[in-house]
Amino acid sequence: MSEQMIALEESWKAALAPEFSSPYMQQLKDFLLVQKRSGKRIFPRGSEYFRALDLTPLAKVKVIILGQDPYHGLGQAHGLCFSVRPGVRIPPSLVNIYKEMETDLGIKPPRHGFLEHWARQGVLLLNSVLTVEEAQAASHQGKGWERFTDAVIGKVNEECECVVFMLWGSYAQRKAAFVDTYRHLVLKAPHPSPLSAHNGFFGCRHFSKANAFLQSHGRVPIDWELPANPQDA
Repeated sequence: MSEQMIALEESWKAALAPEFSSPYMQQLKDFLLVQKRSGKRIFPRGSEYFRALDLTPLAKVKVIILGQDPYHGLGQAHGLCFSVRPGVRIPPSLVNIYKEMETDLGIKPPRHGFLEHWARQGVLLLNSVLTVEEAQAASHQGKGWERFTDAVIGKVNEECECVVFMLWGSYAQRKAAFVDTYRHLVLKAPHPSPLSAHNGFFGCRHFSKANAFLQSHGRVPIDWELPANPQDA
């Protein structure tokens, strides 16, 4: 994936160089090329595979929110977990995230689902798998992305201090099970999906807990209130 690596934010480019030179990443690149040549539509676009890393340099990571796969509908995915492009209907899980944010912090839900404002402040919105075929959920699982994003989480765990890990659902909790809880804050709750949000996601107060932890360690808290106009993110 040399062409994507060249464009990658410099701190991540250096930290993840061994991953990009590994055989599994070449195999992943070959898989994606075959998929595209066969006429399959892949989301997000190639320039946005690593958008989460580009917006949140390694040294600036304060919070990690882990997702699983990109949205597989046309026009939705743009490289940040739970986030959708401006003008796209807000997905149900993000609606529930906004509900909890309002209960926790009193922030009125925005009318869009574009989360770059969070990412630019140090919230790494990382999916476990960074690509998907249109209308085919989980179609790129097991192709190598999970190993790559494990390395991303590992770098944050090792090289950053006082990071908040928001782990929503059993998948995210398993993926980040190795995080050093003496150096970082690990917050766990059910997934915000409509199927599970009422089982403990609502009322988890992760947003205020995250900011309290950051402030207690001398870090600037996250402004969770999204701009009314997503273009101001």
